[in-house]
Amino acid sequence: MVETYNKPMPVLGKVLIIVENLPVPFDRRVWQEATALRQAGYEVSVICPTGKKHTLLEETLDGIHIYRHNLPLEASGALGYLVEYSAALFHEMRLSLKVLRRHGFDVIHACNPPDLIFIIALFYKLFFGRKFLFDQHDINPELYEVKFGKKASSTAS
Repeated sequence: MVETYNKPMPVLGKVLIIVENLPVPFDRRVWQEATALRQAGYEVSVICPTGKKHTLLEETLDGIHIYRHNLPLEASGALGYLVEYSAALFHEMRLSLKVLRRHGFDVIHACNPPDLIFIIALFYKLFFGRKFLFDQHDINPELYEVKFGKKASSTAS
């Protein structure tokens, strides 16, 4: 008789996913990326906002560590975006330090929009040598048109 052991899979690496626009697991695209990484043997942590019935500030689902933060408002206009993105960056930096302390990470996977998450990644690149993956989720010209009500100018010929 052959005995089988249910040994835990070795961790291949640790990934921190940061997403600013939707909570996880409500954001299906980010959740699928996170679960695919976890199934492949990576330890995964996610930082995202609260909302859409996902209001717990910390939880672990399917082995994925989720850290959520509140945002002060849903932005409209330049001042609103400045407030929203500044608050998001503050909370993402604060929570990334918590993730670093509790779980560690080798790579920051930033889900766009916004593309400002590179500021957090730059800190970790300069001081800790961490890698950065920029994941372009939305088509920018169309997003610009929806958010600001006008077409983006094109310089391509």
